[in-house]
Amino acid sequence: MARRGKKEKTIKYFDYSLLFLVIFLLGFGLVMLYSVSSYEAQSTFGDATYYLRHQVRNICVGLVFMVGFTLFPYKKWEHKVIGWIAWWAAFLLCLAVLFVGSDANGSTRWLEIGHTGMVIQPSEFAKIFMIVYMAIVLARMPKNIKDFRSVVQLLIRIAPVIIVVAVQDLSTAIIIAGICVLMMFVASPKYSHFIALLVFVGIVIVAFAIYSTNGGYRGERVQAWLHPEDYPDKVYQTMQGLYAIGSGGLFGKGLGGSIQKLGYVPEAQNDFIFTIICEELGLFGGICVILLFVLLIWRLMVIANNSSDMAGGLMVVGIMAHVSLQVILNLAVVTNSIPNTGVILPFFSYGGSSMIVLLMEMGLALSVSRGIHLGTDLAIE
Repeated sequence: MARRGKKEKTIKYFDYSLLFLVIFLLGFGLVMLYSVSSYEAQSTFGDATYYLRHQVRNICVGLVFMVGFTLFPYKKWEHKVIGWIAWWAAFLLCLAVLFVGSDANGSTRWLEIGHTGMVIQPSEFAKIFMIVYMAIVLARMPKNIKDFRSVVQLLIRIAPVIIVVAVQDLSTAIIIAGICVLMMFVASPKYSHFIALLVFVGIVIVAFAIYSTNGGYRGERVQAWLHPEDYPDKVYQTMQGLYAIGSGGLFGKGLGGSIQKLGYVPEAQNDFIFTIICEELGLFGGICVILLFVLLIWRLMVIANNSSDMAGGLMVVGIMAHVSLQVILNLAVVTNSIPNTGVILPFFSYGGSSMIVLLMEMGLALSVSRGIHLGTDLAIE
């Protein structure tokens, strides 16, 4: 009679909670996008479902990438060559916008794909490229990152990408810089470096704000924020958004009942979609949206803390930083806490490149969750 041996079997993990949250946010986002955009879509294109159909297409493309990133082992990304490819891809794509970019709404931020009429926004893809790059580099220098010189050298490496992005899209450049700094902060055992860095960045921002107030469209935005009564045209969208938030009350006017979306809040389906959510669903609905993002960030934090290696954990930290910064900046803009910066609300605002990149990041986070080991179980052979 053959002897039966015992073999240890590793119990693997998959974060179904994160997957459920992503699917729920996508569904909720589509419902709100249709409610917000149907009037403008009908007025502009003669089709109330114009923005909805295009967003569904964007989500379908993004879901394909999300499934691919989820099934592909993230550890195969952890190579120095992949890191440099990601850096050069971010730099060259954003640099190409300066020379052959396409204009839209007075901004040059897009690249047209051949003669297909389809466009991508390279600065959005730069976010995930820099997350991958920073995770690979930081994982390869766990001891050196505590040295301030190494921190400065790393900042010098990422500076070209941030500068190129900032030329046309300052808000995205700030988000990319914030992602990189937060990833370094988590990786470094010495926080004193980052206190000094934050002081330096604060001085630079204050100096830039003072300089911006002297001219240029950024200066006008700052001046309009400080003195809205002198710039009625510049603050029109912001003021109408505040009216929408205030008129929603506690429970809102009901889904589809917004008045401000009827041409009062320009392009409400983009940056200011949260204001219409508050008008239709009230303060209760706005808080629910914020809580959904808190839950999403919490699940990302759980995955990062339990990652089987440093690079995977840092990738999820970068994704968490991206979502957090974008949500905070968007809410700050629509509540007039900071000048208008043109930052969209993840999962809700209309957009192609932003949605695809976001779902790619969710797939990467789910891939990292698949690498978590809960322990071992004894299997009988």
